[in-house]
Amino acid sequence: MIKQLKENIANHIELSASDLEQFCNLFTQRGIKKKEFLLREGEVCKFEAFVVKGLLRVYHIGANGLDKVLYFAVEDWWVTDIDSFTNQKPSQLFIEALEDSELLLISKKDKELAYKSIPAVEKLFRIMTQKTHVALQRRMIDNLSKTADHRYADFIEKYPMLAQRLTNLQIAAYLGISHEFVSKIRKKIALGK
Repeated sequence: MIKQLKENIANHIELSASDLEQFCNLFTQRGIKKKEFLLREGEVCKFEAFVVKGLLRVYHIGANGLDKVLYFAVEDWWVTDIDSFTNQKPSQLFIEALEDSELLLISKKDKELAYKSIPAVEKLFRIMTQKTHVALQRRMIDNLSKTADHRYADFIEKYPMLAQRLTNLQIAAYLGISHEFVSKIRKKIALGK
């Protein structure tokens, strides 16, 4: 498990072997089963998690009672409610396992400790935050300017392996369209239209 975390860190920054070991020792392992919640609305998020194995969805339930998926997290991705974690206030989100999952969690206290004792860790999280911000900005622009067909095609092209692991309903909740519309798009693509 730790090997994957070390590889992920190395993709962003360079740490000495001792700093890398010290940082990785701050994480705790946690397994969660399919349909189990890592976080529920109203709870304070006390972790950032690295996904070693599995698939999770981060979502909000809208006023109309429908799920609104912010993002999915698969192997080698990070997951948290950044607002709740940073501000230590009740979450507006749910984080649910869509598959049995293995995670490595770091607490706010241990993350702050890492910032002080290993300054490069702050750079790691700054880089990851910037990448996340860019992805969210692009997603907002796509949602405002592209048709549902185009957003679906982009999703399938960008995340082909993820799309195979999700239901039409889950993809629809991410794209902000009905699952019936996703079914129609899939049929249209299958027929080559």
